[in-house]
Amino acid sequence: MHPVEALASHLKPGRGWKEHLEGEFRQPYMQALAEFLAAEENAGKVLFPASTHCFNALNSTPLDRVRVVILGQDPYHGPGQAHGLCFSVRPHVPPPPSLVNMFKEIQSDLGIAPPDHGCLQPWAEQGILLLNSVLTVVQGQAGAHQGKGWETFTDRVIETVNREREGVVFLLWGSYAKKKGRHIDRNRHFVLEGPHPSPLSAYRGFFGCRHFSRANEWLREQGQGPVNWELPSKAELIARYKNN
Repeated sequence: MHPVEALASHLKPGRGWKEHLEGEFRQPYMQALAEFLAAEENAGKVLFPASTHCFNALNSTPLDRVRVVILGQDPYHGPGQAHGLCFSVRPHVPPPPSLVNMFKEIQSDLGIAPPDHGCLQPWAEQGILLLNSVLTVVQGQAGAHQGKGWETFTDRVIETVNREREGVVFLLWGSYAKKKGRHIDRNRHFVLEGPHPSPLSAYRGFFGCRHFSRANEWLREQGQGPVNWELPSKAELIARYKNN
């Protein structure tokens, strides 16, 4: 199987994404990206997340169910962390600092106590697209796959949401996410911008932004149900996904 066909096979049919994005896999940039990723793996490099999970955000959140988009930058590069959702880690991995700060803001904003894990898969299944700009990384090398083509592909994902959906909430934290979302039609969608939740910037306005309650207020105004930002316990989560 050609590398680009192998890569495309990880984007599941029936989620609404494939019909809008399949043309991207015929573009030269995507063919070059697929060959690059195959060469990285053939050279013995460990990539995160595993290739089977690189499209987890799209596979977990069908296009016609997207109601909130959170934009991240790169996957985590530590062992066992990344599983294809921005800011999220697998249930057995301690939440990284930015995610801890997100949970602190949710507690302040909505009174929801932080969970005992950092897995955001239940959010994705409620229609929250947890999209990184770059979908793979090399173990221990932050940003190793920047500038290889993923950014163009995820721009197409954002364009698809912008065009095909109505009334989506976009949460853009930090200058990178704001730049990534600069072409969102703000007459059709609700865009909330703020500092990144990183410990380096959270105290400059992320804390107190109330983006989580404001997102729910907007969704209610659009006749949609609010997001349940409360996550199940680690034990419940592991039991739920034990066969996945």
